Amino acid sequence: MTVSTYTPADVLDPELHASGEVHRLWRWMRQHAPVHWHEPGVLPGFWSLTRYEDVRNAYQNPAVFSSAQGVLLRPTELGVDPGSGQTMALTDPPRHRALRGQVADRFTERCARSLADEMRAEIRSVVTRAIEKGTCDLVHDIGARLSSYNISRLLGVPPEDREQLLTWSTEAFESGKPLTSHVALMRYFIDMMYARMETPAEDVMGLFVDNEVQGDLLTETEILLSCENLVGASENAGLSMAAGMLALAGHPQQWQRLVRERDGELVRTAVEEVLRWTSSATHSMRTATTDTVVQGRRIAAGDRVVLWIPSADRDESVFTDPDRFDLGRQPNRHLALGTGEHVCIGSTMARHQMRMLLETLAELVAVIEPAGDVEPLRSITVNGPAHAPVRLVAR
Repeated sequence: MTVSTYTPADVLDPELHASGEVHRLWRWMRQHAPVHWHEPGVLPGFWSLTRYEDVRNAYQNPAVFSSAQGVLLRPTELGVDPGSGQTMALTDPPRHRALRGQVADRFTERCARSLADEMRAEIRSVVTRAIEKGTCDLVHDIGARLSSYNISRLLGVPPEDREQLLTWSTEAFESGKPLTSHVALMRYFIDMMYARMETPAEDVMGLFVDNEVQGDLLTETEILLSCENLVGASENAGLSMAAGMLALAGHPQQWQRLVRERDGELVRTAVEEVLRWTSSATHSMRTATTDTVVQGRRIAAGDRVVLWIPSADRDESVFTDPDRFDLGRQPNRHLALGTGEHVCIGSTMARHQMRMLLETLAELVAVIEPAGDVEPLRSITVNGPAHAPVRLVAR
């Protein structure tokens, strides 16, 4: 790639992300412009960080790189994210730590193990149904369904409502879909919230309602924004699962390796490689709280700083042969789920679910065959397929 092929400004082109060509641009930026200033336009001006070390350091230093003003690029005309300072994703320590502690027990290893039988049965049912359909969409029929069911279970949504919640959440977070789906989703959470006020429960919604944070109960707005944040974040888990299955279909030797070694250590390393390879969260933004220097470039207090996560996860200085999909890759200290204070609260649960899915696929599926063209997402926010029609051939 030459400088004339793409310029750093092209990192904002959704088509470049959809085609995968953005990886060529990030490779060039890591070498020649690892800390690059983008002039303001429709979006505010910001700095791009593309190297692993710089992205990790920004994640791990919330005192300098703050999340409180928003973690996603937004058009300037929209102003600051309305959730700023009110949810786990959009707060800094100590507020972030207090909000996280309010519900942390529901996302632990112990909790994941306690739900293992239910999760495994659910995954087996979803995969079996996809096999029986003949042709399925990995995104909706498996990835989104499993991730939505999981966060619904944690929030306290009863089983009979989970399919409806899947429909609402899928449409609410999909560009171009009617606003009515988002309204319906929030109305459902409002009813749940008031129900927990009347009858306490130990699910995540109940903890949001009843547990104090720094001496105060959360406001109704904070509760609803927190629910929305968790549902939105679960979309990334669904995309990772769908994109991971596509990667296995496109790398038959790795697929056969997984089938042969599904009962051993390989499944654990396979989970990490799928997460690294898919890196479904494309960027996370921070705001500098003070003047600082990164790679010799002066970042001023108040400047926005964008961490390009898939670029960090293919940094040649950290990952050997980073463009190779290798289920046995070790070490694999990727940043797909963040790190430091803002490591994804659902990371443990997501890893358990991914492992169970890989084990179930290896047991039940002989071949993952394309059944049409994959439609990629056209986004600078999330990475993965929008639709991925396949046939799962039973073993």
